[in-house]
Amino acid sequence: MHVIELLQLIVKQRMKNDPAHDFNHTMRVYKNAKKLCKKENANEKLVLSAVLLHDIISYPKSDKRSYLSSQKSSEESKKILKKLDFTSEEIQIISDAIRDHSFSSGKTPNTLEGKILQDADRLDAIGAIGISRVFTVGGFEKRPLHHPEDPFCKKHVPNDKLWTLDHFYKKLLKLESLMNTKTAKIEAKKRTKILKIFLSELKNEL
Repeated sequence: MHVIELLQLIVKQRMKNDPAHDFNHTMRVYKNAKKLCKKENANEKLVLSAVLLHDIISYPKSDKRSYLSSQKSSEESKKILKKLDFTSEEIQIISDAIRDHSFSSGKTPNTLEGKILQDADRLDAIGAIGISRVFTVGGFEKRPLHHPEDPFCKKHVPNDKLWTLDHFYKKLLKLESLMNTKTAKIEAKKRTKILKIFLSELKNEL
């Protein structure tokens, strides 16, 4: 069995049914990453391995340990990869990419592989799928839809731990400008338009 297929089986067995970071999310990021690898001439084996393992440990957004998810996933990835056919250099590249990919870390990965993982993951947070994920997580966390007097964050600082719609302003609308690769920037522009159209329509209805 090819090592990527084996990793896929390992991850599928271990992933929890987290509405934001389930196995379906991982495979959408995988699809994004494959496209980026071809356009950006990256090492597909390293990128796809990092994608499959990037959320192997994922704490819910309401958990105080949430900010540790990428670090813990990075550490766990090393343990898994050491048992498979990966060199120490490959393991370092993959684990560093996982450690640095998250939005909350505020980091830009040093390697092309890390940049592609970060871009592929962020693309899944915007567009139609991004909108779907926002409200799935909001419902799962039993969070109110929006601030009662300021739904679109005109006056208050966005707080997505209190109101679901604030997540657009705290994170999602910023992602287009934070993409690393040319290919991801083009796709992010398209997906961000979908976010803005949705918000415009919502303003007419509230």
